[in-house]
Amino acid sequence: MKKIKFIIGVILITFGVFQNSNSQTIPGSFADLAEKLMPSVVNISTTQTVVTKSNPFPGFEFPPGSPFEDMFKEFGTPQERQSSALGSGFIIDEDGIVITNNHVIQGADDIIVRVDGDKEFKAKVLGADPLSDIAVLQLNTKEKFKPVKFGDSDKARIGDWVIAIGNPFGLGGTVTSGIISARNRSIGLTRYEDYIQTDASINQGNSGGPLFNMDGDVIGINTAILGRSGSIGIGFSIPSNSAKIVIKQLIEFGETKRGWLGVRIQDVTKEIADVEDLGKPRGALVASVAENSPSDKAGVKAGDIILEFDGEKISEMKELPIIVARTEVGKKVKVKIWRNKKEIIKDITLGRLETSEDFKVAEEEAKQKESQIDNLKITVRKLTKEDIKSRNLPNQTNGLVITNIESTSPLLNSVEVDSIILEAQKKKIKSVDDLNKVVKEVLKSNQKTILLVIYNSQNKRRYIGIKLD
Repeated sequence: MKKIKFIIGVILITFGVFQNSNSQTIPGSFADLAEKLMPSVVNISTTQTVVTKSNPFPGFEFPPGSPFEDMFKEFGTPQERQSSALGSGFIIDEDGIVITNNHVIQGADDIIVRVDGDKEFKAKVLGADPLSDIAVLQLNTKEKFKPVKFGDSDKARIGDWVIAIGNPFGLGGTVTSGIISARNRSIGLTRYEDYIQTDASINQGNSGGPLFNMDGDVIGINTAILGRSGSIGIGFSIPSNSAKIVIKQLIEFGETKRGWLGVRIQDVTKEIADVEDLGKPRGALVASVAENSPSDKAGVKAGDIILEFDGEKISEMKELPIIVARTEVGKKVKVKIWRNKKEIIKDITLGRLETSEDFKVAEEEAKQKESQIDNLKITVRKLTKEDIKSRNLPNQTNGLVITNIESTSPLLNSVEVDSIILEAQKKKIKSVDDLNKVVKEVLKSNQKTILLVIYNSQNKRRYIGIKLD
């Protein structure tokens, strides 16, 4: 009997310890942690001056294709309007150094940072990096602030509790909680993506705000949402370990200094792995090598498969650019390559991405050309990934952004600048040619009315019917 009682006692104690250990992992409240962290999280508002030109001769119009048409557009009266944006950030130094997203402050004329709910300070940009979507600001004051510190994002596990603090929809000081839903996410917005996915509610205005672990350390910078509402439980944060490298360079140099190999790469498919006797798909296949690049000088060839870089194994192609970018410029690294069904080692001295020809070409390609839609008397440009991110649009959105509307445009009183044309006559618009083609078809019809589907400047979807002359 005593033996039975002893066994029951051991079971009850073990169960009690198990219950106890589990209960400690579930926070009873986030109140103490939120109270401690909120003074370090800031609200950011920016203003930008947008200049458009009106027709210098209202009521008078040159025929389409006339040599005078473009000439007189240059003499239009400049009209200025103020565009504003909201975001979040956090303080990492008592002297007022603030971290946020690049897309929050990009192109801003003025940046106002609100600290602790009521104190406002002007800020200047110390450095910004569009490729990682990170910006570093300096508050224009001698006041001291309460900073937060970065944690080790590599230790963050799927299922860990996190809280996000930010400025959604301009409300300020908003705390949301959730868990880490996934790691190493890539969603096609930037060149270097290794996002932490979370189900903590993230909305418009949360961009640039911190994602905290339960120790109160920043393990991520909230930067993107899936879907326009932001309330579907899928948000993405830049891991702190990646961000810290960029932030350190921006503070020290005002710019980034990323490592550069000089290769164009692609995925290793199962078929390629079979042909190359790799056993399974792994590594990054070199599609081409830039002339006079570090890889070219080291003897890397098209068709090589990079299996390991500086001691780090490359499981998937997307891992290589991230690892190379965070490696110090000028460092001599060993690169393990699969060539002719055997491993070889190449010693490569890394160059700097930002000064390479590859980078300059990519920057030129990224510049968006504006085009005139003569029959609508508007100027448009193609929607970019940066637009999608900054406006929190669905990732698959395609369309044309309206950059100017002339005073004689049939769209003048129905559509505003910064609206995005998504469809015309129920056809999806992905290019200027798409829109021009539809407009010409409408003008040849008897009805001469075009049905547009747009996102207005507040990202609300609208159907607009326009009568064309």
